[in-house]
Amino acid sequence: MNRSDVLIIGAGPTGLVLALWLSKFGVQVRIIDKTAAPGTTSRALAVQARTLELYRQLDLAETIVRNGHQVAAANFWVNGKPVAQLPLNRIGEGLTPYSFVEIFPQDQHEQLLIERLEDYGVRVERETTLESFEETSDGVTAHLRLPDGEQEICQACYLAGADGARSVVRKNLDAGFPGGTYQQIFYVADVQASGPALNGELHLDLDEADFLAVFPLAGKGRARLIGTVRDERAERAETLEFSDVSSRAIEHLKVHIEDVHWFSTYRVHHRVAEHFRGGRAFLLGDAAHVHSPAGGQGMNTGIGDAINLAWKLAAVLSGGAEAKLLDSYEIERIAFARRLVSTTDKVFSFVTAEGRMADLLRTRLAPFLIPRMASFEASREFLFRTVSQVTLNYRGMPLSQGTAGHVHGGDRLPWAHDGEGDNYEPLRQPCWQVHVYGDTSDEMLAWCLEHHLPLHVFDWRPAFETAGLARNGFYLLRPDTYVAIADSSADPKVIERYFKDHGIRPFLPCP
Repeated sequence: MNRSDVLIIGAGPTGLVLALWLSKFGVQVRIIDKTAAPGTTSRALAVQARTLELYRQLDLAETIVRNGHQVAAANFWVNGKPVAQLPLNRIGEGLTPYSFVEIFPQDQHEQLLIERLEDYGVRVERETTLESFEETSDGVTAHLRLPDGEQEICQACYLAGADGARSVVRKNLDAGFPGGTYQQIFYVADVQASGPALNGELHLDLDEADFLAVFPLAGKGRARLIGTVRDERAERAETLEFSDVSSRAIEHLKVHIEDVHWFSTYRVHHRVAEHFRGGRAFLLGDAAHVHSPAGGQGMNTGIGDAINLAWKLAAVLSGGAEAKLLDSYEIERIAFARRLVSTTDKVFSFVTAEGRMADLLRTRLAPFLIPRMASFEASREFLFRTVSQVTLNYRGMPLSQGTAGHVHGGDRLPWAHDGEGDNYEPLRQPCWQVHVYGDTSDEMLAWCLEHHLPLHVFDWRPAFETAGLARNGFYLLRPDTYVAIADSSADPKVIERYFKDHGIRPFLPCP
């Protein structure tokens, strides 16, 4: 019987990233997808800074930055004129190595992930569907339908459902998916066009007309239009063509369409699964949570799910942790998903709300406030921190402990950079490690050496203080670069107790 360590259902970005990280850790994976080929009509565009930080661990970040497009500004239009601009170039200066807004379309993104996965000898099994599965004493037995119509029974230690909003895995787990559906029909079009809105920046129409955003793509005159369709047209979404969408918003942005490469319509839901886990089966990505496209969070959140789950599965499968470590996946990720759905729902409802008051807020108040907000560094930084996901943290959760400086257990390690170096360089290795900024004790040096735990001691510099790091304390970092322990002492017994309490034995070589 065909057996793997982890069977992954769904080969979108979430499933592919999970397969990549597990493969890097030496885990035997199998990944299936019901489609015949990778998607070509994708909606996700933004690769957020936090995702790029984590992609350094697979040498993906620089490839994406090199082949994608950095957006210099967001422009807001009313009555056919640009009325406000929010500069985005280097908006996250000093917070991350990727202090910009990066556009890299999902179809290209998926192809890159597929190619990297094939480097590990893993290929997506296409036109293969999961029909059902059941848990056994030592794993999961899954029933698959193969491309030729034959059924295959296979086994895995764990099963991961990254199979989208209509997830078979979620239905098999009988996990509720509460939430709702927006009344608007969305459309997405990849176009060749000209006009002032095709200048490589982001443009949004705030008028009473249908919502429309113009996202720049790499290449002269290439853009992706994402808009809404209201009124009676929404009742025939399946038969809509590009000629049916409102020309009013497109004309307001002075977009002159020269060619439409593809066009698609879809509905958007805002839902979070009641549970992200059932025994040996896990939900991640759209199978676990779906929300509006506001802020470009969906794909990035699914990738975050995958990385969170990957190192924990790898630790358990390799004997580096007890199975109870897997309990932390749902705790950490479901809390963020619920907050995200609530936030994006409020933003999207404001942008697309109908009625005189909503129109006044968008067309009069927003153009007045946006430039003033953009003029304050604190406002720009808050916006970037929120959208880029660098503020995502697991404070107060089971794997997070202590405080040192301004950093809490569960935080993303702050980035500190000056002419002398970058404290993120050691994070390219996805393993447990200890960071010290300043001096540490002989006991800490000896204990880490004895237990083969990488210890990085940085000479104290002003950049570390600016980043909020504590002098002479220590930070124990998880393989996903979040802080497990923040402690102002130099006592290795704190680390020893942590590992014992959580059933973790992290003393394995970095992959």
